[in-house]
Amino acid sequence: MSTDDQALGPHDDAFSVHIARLEGASRSELRRRALAAPFHGVRITRGASNAFRDIDDPYERQRLCRVERARIYAVRLHSGHFFSHTTAASIWGAPLPLEFSDTGGIAEYAELPLHVSASGHVPFPRAAGITGHRTLSSMTAVQEHRGLRVTSPSATWASLGTLSVPNLVALGDYFCRVWRAGHGRRDEGRPPLANVTQLRSAMEAGRRRGAARLRAALDLIRTDAWSPRESLVRCILIDAGLPEPRLNFDVCVGGRFIACVDMAYPAQRVAIEYLGMLHGERWAADVERLAALRAAGWTVIEVTAPLLRSPETLVRRVAAALRH
Repeated sequence: MSTDDQALGPHDDAFSVHIARLEGASRSELRRRALAAPFHGVRITRGASNAFRDIDDPYERQRLCRVERARIYAVRLHSGHFFSHTTAASIWGAPLPLEFSDTGGIAEYAELPLHVSASGHVPFPRAAGITGHRTLSSMTAVQEHRGLRVTSPSATWASLGTLSVPNLVALGDYFCRVWRAGHGRRDEGRPPLANVTQLRSAMEAGRRRGAARLRAALDLIRTDAWSPRESLVRCILIDAGLPEPRLNFDVCVGGRFIACVDMAYPAQRVAIEYLGMLHGERWAADVERLAALRAAGWTVIEVTAPLLRSPETLVRRVAAALRH
């Protein structure tokens, strides 16, 4: 489920205690067992939140949990406050690295920080369960995105300099993606959320944490990357001194479309494909697609999660393929 697939805005089952009291609700009504208190001053019907526990992909599960918590807190969000940092990135649908709990497990729901910011002389965000920030108005821009007040894509990217360079590249690739025409490509002509010039301007608007990492990432951001894992593979190859591959390259033989590959070295007929969690028809379609590429004389390097954890092995395989 993506941000575009779900209705955002404040959560339908959450409400502000302050507003409820003004409308005549008693203290005892607000304390009844059917209601939970996820944040001070907020009530929600028990069982109405945390609907994403069964999602297999931990990255998407964390993203949706951040969005869900923001929607719940939105019912008491101060008029001068807005969602920022990783919370804003998740609201925009952007990819982030996994966060882990203090015990080393994958962080779940309330273990994920909810970031709320204020700019200028607006009161500092203070509430149990949120991580508050203050920023200069000149260093951020705030937009409404599907009913929630968030930092703009470029301001969100510039606020996350604590991330590694590859993760900043993946985030920038997502925000700057240009939705070009091509065989089977969806959303042709959809405007990008930001561009590299806007990211640079946001970074240079003031002192940023991780400024050196942000600057390094800027030069590596591309407009035709489709997934964070593709971005990470590209960063590994470039960092190792290998040539930069073409992204999402359409392979045609005799004028007939064969496949769109994640990364390609067309002159050497080398394709690199990241294989995530594949199921059923998707798995069968990928098997046939890669077989067609090999039959057309291409060398296909399949990148899995275990291979990605061994970048030296990945680099050796790609380098060997390019030599042949």
